[in-house]
Amino acid sequence: MQNINLRIINMEDVETEQVTWLMKPYLPFGKISIVQGDPGEGKTTKMLAIAADITRGRALPNSTATEPMSVIFQTAEDGLGDTIKPRLEELGADCSRVHVIDESEKSLSLSDERIEEAIIRTGARLLILDPAQAYFAGADMNNAGGVRPLMKILAGVAERTGCAIVIIGHLNKSKSKSTYRGLGSIDIYAAARSVLTVGRISEYTRAVVQGKSNLAPPGKSLSFELDPVLGFRWLGECEATVDDVMSGRSAKPQSQFAKARRLIEMMLADGYEVASKIIIEAAEDEGISYKTLNRAKSELGVITMKHSDGWYWQLPIDAVFTETSQYGQDDKVDRNHTLTTLSILEQKGGVPA
Repeated sequence: MQNINLRIINMEDVETEQVTWLMKPYLPFGKISIVQGDPGEGKTTKMLAIAADITRGRALPNSTATEPMSVIFQTAEDGLGDTIKPRLEELGADCSRVHVIDESEKSLSLSDERIEEAIIRTGARLLILDPAQAYFAGADMNNAGGVRPLMKILAGVAERTGCAIVIIGHLNKSKSKSTYRGLGSIDIYAAARSVLTVGRISEYTRAVVQGKSNLAPPGKSLSFELDPVLGFRWLGECEATVDDVMSGRSAKPQSQFAKARRLIEMMLADGYEVASKIIIEAAEDEGISYKTLNRAKSELGVITMKHSDGWYWQLPIDAVFTETSQYGQDDKVDRNHTLTTLSILEQKGGVPA
């Protein structure tokens, strides 16, 4: 009879371990997570924002501040000097804590021993691979036999180092069930302990929806803004679903009243007194009627006053700024609209002294 090298593990001998989190319940330490979405929807920006925050020890959504951590950001799509570093600087990252494995002589793959060595050498607590398609070493991503060994090797690296590993990937164009619009073989999806899908819910707003969570109850969907003036900012929880963001279904469009309210809030931010004619002109440019603007003005409790050159509007000192979400909820948001306000007033020739 042939000798079989058989080892048996008795569960009595296994030590119980607690899951630790980079961002609970979205990004666990020591495991693989997937961030997926259609091109241009903010997947990379969202992960760069998270990377920037942890290099400074800043609190992530639903988390508390920590000691600053190091990150490895591996990208095959964007230039380091002309794209990645400027974006990190804009997001306030400590770039001395962001590292990249040099691929100038040899391309990286999920099974590359350099990944584990780089994590150990830099002490990285987060490794980002962007996009997944570039790191499968030519393996057919739709073939379980090709991807399963690679994912197993990478999962082993995550477990041994305790590093949170995030794979960013593009969705395929299938119209089938959301699970199968992912990165390729279902084995990729199966190897991840958390799967986050990023998608558009309005022109500047994106949702992050957790479609899979093996280690904790799924987290609430989160939203963030990619404002051309204010840049990236987390907005808080939202009601978007995986199928909403994967199918490209936007929620109900913002009402004219909500637009009018936000316009007034932006233009009167920081206690500015602004000529009523400038606000009315700005509303007309946005297609907001005077009747709707006036209704929003009344609800916000705008104070009107007459100066020698005409009527002016001002928000009361105790005004609560809100942003009406795409789902009809009023989510209180701590925002600084100063840059946007100045931009509008400059266009209208009404920058306050």
